[in-house]
Amino acid sequence: MSEDNSHRIVIVGGGAGGLVLATQLGRKLGRKARARITLVDGSLTHLWKPLLHQVAAGSLNSYEDELNYFAHAKKNHYEFQVGRLENINRNEKTIQLGAINDEKGNTIIEPRALPYDTLVLAIGSTSNDFGTPGAREHCIFLDSRAQAERFHKEFLQNYLQSHVVDATKQPRQLNIAIVGAGATGVELAAELHDASKTLSHYGVGDIKPENVTITLIEAGKRILPALSEKVSHNAHQQLLKLGVNVMLGEQVTEVTRECLTTASGRRVESSLKVWSAGVKAPDFLKDIAGLESNRINQLVVQSNLQTTRDPAIFAIGDCAGMVLNAGTKAEFRLPPRAQVAVQQAQQLSKSLVRQMDGGALKDFNYRDYGSLVSMSRNAAYGNLMGKLTGNINVHGFIARNMYISLYRMHQRSLFGTLSMLVLIAKDLLNRTTRPRLKLH
Repeated sequence: MSEDNSHRIVIVGGGAGGLVLATQLGRKLGRKARARITLVDGSLTHLWKPLLHQVAAGSLNSYEDELNYFAHAKKNHYEFQVGRLENINRNEKTIQLGAINDEKGNTIIEPRALPYDTLVLAIGSTSNDFGTPGAREHCIFLDSRAQAERFHKEFLQNYLQSHVVDATKQPRQLNIAIVGAGATGVELAAELHDASKTLSHYGVGDIKPENVTITLIEAGKRILPALSEKVSHNAHQQLLKLGVNVMLGEQVTEVTRECLTTASGRRVESSLKVWSAGVKAPDFLKDIAGLESNRINQLVVQSNLQTTRDPAIFAIGDCAGMVLNAGTKAEFRLPPRAQVAVQQAQQLSKSLVRQMDGGALKDFNYRDYGSLVSMSRNAAYGNLMGKLTGNINVHGFIARNMYISLYRMHQRSLFGTLSMLVLIAKDLLNRTTRPRLKLH
């Protein structure tokens, strides 16, 4: 327990799930000083992860849509500490945070321990390169804002370099390869196609849209394997219409500076490479503090979101391994989606308040509302699930607006309805005064 005898709830990870949990617990418990809520994250700001493909393409300026943890914590009655989890001491009920260094490598915050009474791990996930030779060295991953901004910088540099006069007068070519045709890969491919046209419109560089080759490589039989075959087919046709090369049934076996090689021997030359295939929890979570983990490093949790070996430690979101209806024909492993993390955060918020009131934790009940995939400004595809509508496929204008509304609902849960409406008005005004693409 903390020195002031308040129950200390520590949440590690400020992604969609962790931030929603800290916000709700701050409003319910922190505001009345019933508990001390602390959110820990390695960054100072939050950006909704499903937006990273837009940051990479430049269609979204991350500095305009970021949330500052310190300011948000103050308004919502929780504390924020910057830090990265290194270990957990279950006997002393502390977490160990690593040192924080500046850009020059100088330590600005020493390693430290942080006590907890209840610990919630909401660390999220990273891309899984499956040990493919050269993937880490030559591909950019889109697991964080920094990585997305790195890709945008390199993408833009290719256009800036094309300003140099070429004595041969040969057309400038830009080859981009994306490994993995899940939502991130598909959305990025469409976004980059749109970005190439916008950059040409603004006269940035000398690369014409028709000279930008985007290749999407998928090991499976179809793109968007988590969605219905009809949605997958429609999205595939849209990519072909945009001029994206789609390679199915091709597993990347090696990545070099110049190209990617597949198991069938095909070579895909590319100057920019993105890896968006596979998902796993961060490697350091594997068996951390003796907690049970699965083959992709997720912490195994019970139906009430408690870890299997410590009732004081919970896990939610992509870093939590939960199987519904285990051992039955209806067995279902929860997918790594933002809606899962948010639903778990909302459920756990209620459960922890109930537990402090002397009640029992309740089991998590997942409700799949469907999935939507954005194809830039061109279109959106997906399926919606509800008690009244059943499972229906949607596309076009309706699907595009539904996709946008997902982010607005995220903003509403963090800021409230009025602030969400103000943010919408701000974004609409920005469209009239700023370029459609981030050009720096």
